[in-house]
Amino acid sequence: MARARSGVSSPDMKFTDSHLLPAGLERSLRFYVTNPSPCPYLPDRKERKAFTNLAIPEADAVHNALSQSGFRRSQSIAYRPACLRCQACRSVRVPARDFLQSRNDRKVVARNAGLVRRPVVSQATREQFRLLKTYVKSRHDNGGMSDMTYRDYVAMVGASPVQSLIFEYRDGPDASAPLVAASITDVLRDGFSMVYTFFDPEKVARSIGHYVILDHIHHAQEMGLPHVYLGYWVKGSPKMAYKRRYKPLEVLDGDRWRLLRDDE
Repeated sequence: MARARSGVSSPDMKFTDSHLLPAGLERSLRFYVTNPSPCPYLPDRKERKAFTNLAIPEADAVHNALSQSGFRRSQSIAYRPACLRCQACRSVRVPARDFLQSRNDRKVVARNAGLVRRPVVSQATREQFRLLKTYVKSRHDNGGMSDMTYRDYVAMVGASPVQSLIFEYRDGPDASAPLVAASITDVLRDGFSMVYTFFDPEKVARSIGHYVILDHIHHAQEMGLPHVYLGYWVKGSPKMAYKRRYKPLEVLDGDRWRLLRDDE
């Protein structure tokens, strides 16, 4: 098993199950740990991340294995929380076949019946970037993406070394119809991993962000894919509370996935 490497002192940590990795890679893959920084989800806490480089020949196979171990992708990096005294960040995924659509879910789907999903190659466009900037300014104006330039967005989208798509959602079947949402989505052997979603904030009444997740679940069902990975749920963080609405929801508990209980 590869050891964590960092400029700071850290204990010996296990980041993934070696049996999930392609043969021979468990010894060659190198993990690193960031220095502590302010936690974006829980006040007065510090976060650290374990990460490794995916820009390798076996990127897709490694990415699939790491996703099952709770890692997420950002450009060419796979990362996972590695906080010493906090385990609030929990990797969650929806088992698509067992998903139970609520009455509110059906209303959201009906409100967005005119939206058309269109998969496109993972390549940046000016139209996507304009929508992203509008979304970030409305929802995360003081966040780390507020100063993103088009060149940054090109790097964000184009740096993926794994199988990735952009699902565009347009108000109509024509390719020139207004773009109202987009999701950067990785395609795994066992499902979809939603990397980043952005949408027109002026259409808040349509719950488009919620709809895009529902549509990914429905698309996974159509494709026979078992899971939709939603990233991290953080208990006590209002930003992450929405993920509990998708039921049933599986949480990574140690090295196994199990159903998240209602009392957690």
